[in-house]
Order: sequence, then C-alpha cells, then structure tokens
Amino acid sequence: MVKTIQVKVNGYVEKLTIAPNRTLLDVLREDLALTGAKRGCEAGECGACTVIVNGRPVNSCMILAVEMDGAEILTIEGLSRGTQLDDMQQSFIDEFALQCGYCTPGMILMGKALLAENLQPTEETVREYIGGNLCRCTGYENIIKAILAVAAARKG
Repeated sequence: MVKTIQVKVNGYVEKLTIAPNRTLLDVLREDLALTGAKRGCEAGECGACTVIVNGRPVNSCMILAVEMDGAEILTIEGLSRGTQLDDMQQSFIDEFALQCGYCTPGMILMGKALLAENLQPTEETVREYIGGNLCRCTGYENIIKAILAVAAARKG
C-alpha cells in the first residue's frame, strides 16, 4: 500500500507517492536525486545522513518518509543559491574543515542548526552539538573552527 505525501524540500513543494517502509534518506536520494545526505551506518549513529526537518537536525535514515507529510526539509543542496555558497559552506572551505567529504554535508547542516539555536556557542557547545556526527578524517578541530568562525562573523 502506498501513500501520497506533500513536503517542501529546499523551498520546493514535492508531492510524492511512496511505500510506507521507505526512509526519508531513501526518498531524498532515490526519488529526488538529492544525494548530499549520505548512507552511512543506517542506525542513526554516524550523522552522515543529517538533514534539517522543520528547523531541527535529524538522521534521515531513521525516519520513515510517510511521517514527513507537511514537513519542511532542508538538505545540503538547498543551502547555496546558484554559485553563491552559504556562509557555513564557505567557512568549511576557508578553515580546511573537510577531507574526504563524506561527513561534510551532515556537519555543515549541524552547524547551521546549532547557530539557529545559539548565536554565540562556545567550543564545548559546538563539540557537544556535533557529537553525533562522526568524521574519520579531520580530527574535528577545523570543523569546530569553521562553525565558530561563522558564529563570530554573524556576531560581527
């Protein structure tokens, strides 16, 4: 049995007919060709699939897509405007906060979500907030610097 839902993804309304057992990650990647959210552990432990739903970061591998009816979803693809990168994306480049890039979309969205809640986070707050997102390459230091740099620039 399939269900039709309507969601707003990156500012665009999408009407989707989906099976009830499909995850949000599956629908984003397979139906909408939004592949920035990565398939990692598929158990909600690594954060590679992080997207923002109704203003809150979520592991898209752990949510059924049918539960998203009426939701507003932001993926990494929705941050930039044409060739203009979002300030968090640019900060990750400027601070050398990525290596292989697998965790980067989730980390950037976690940074965006944190700054939406807290305009002046401490280093400890950033560390705690991104604690559910794993990176095997960078050692986290430059990721933390990138998020704090955006906070400092906005405080300005």
